[in-house]
Amino acid sequence: MMTDMTTDTDVKPVLEVNGLEGGYGSVQILNGIDLWVGPGEFVTIIGPNGCGKSTFLKMIFGLATHYRGTVVHNDTDVSGWRTDRLVARGIAYVPQVDNVFPSLTVRENMQMGGIRLSSGKLTVGIERVCWTFPDLEPRISDLAASLSGGERQMLAISRALISNPSFLLLDEPTAALSPIYQHQIMDCIDSLRNDGMTVLLVEQNARLSLARSDRGYIFSGGKIVHTGSADSILDDPNIAAYFLGIQE
Repeated sequence: MMTDMTTDTDVKPVLEVNGLEGGYGSVQILNGIDLWVGPGEFVTIIGPNGCGKSTFLKMIFGLATHYRGTVVHNDTDVSGWRTDRLVARGIAYVPQVDNVFPSLTVRENMQMGGIRLSSGKLTVGIERVCWTFPDLEPRISDLAASLSGGERQMLAISRALISNPSFLLLDEPTAALSPIYQHQIMDCIDSLRNDGMTVLLVEQNARLSLARSDRGYIFSGGKIVHTGSADSILDDPNIAAYFLGIQE
């Protein structure tokens, strides 16, 4: 079922991963990942629980143990770099859980996302994310603990966007949300891509995400078992039966 995908020689990838292996300490999770993301693409990773999807994003963002292989961002090998250096390069990451500070207000959470920015740039960043997620503006003085699940996810993404990144990594952004919020969150992510941001996303709701994606990768057992255009994955009845099972 594996499909070989090669990059356009005239377009350099934003992200190019070759032979990536790693995990947590001595526990290996990833077993040789080859993956690329082009500029302005929306790419979705799907697969069963425990197959290494979230670990892969953490490895890109310097939060898991790198064994071997390369992670290249805009022609620079960033394998094993610290997260602060990656943020400075314009990479942002939104984890699935523990992605807001519940005891802080919405505004304070946003300020934490731009802690290294000047006051002027921070103000612009907060205005920009409130425009992207208008539901947050009337809640800006409320504690994050008082937000609904969908509003918390909007806040988590907003914190990542404060620094105005060019490459966004998201881990299960619609997990445990109502269908209304799932579509709202995914529409907002899609609008970011339409504004020029590059997006790499791990998602259990495969249909929802692939319907907006350029390409997709299927992980299993710490490896990529299939890759292709989003349409080709959605239109393949054998693959459809597979991922319909994992999104329940």
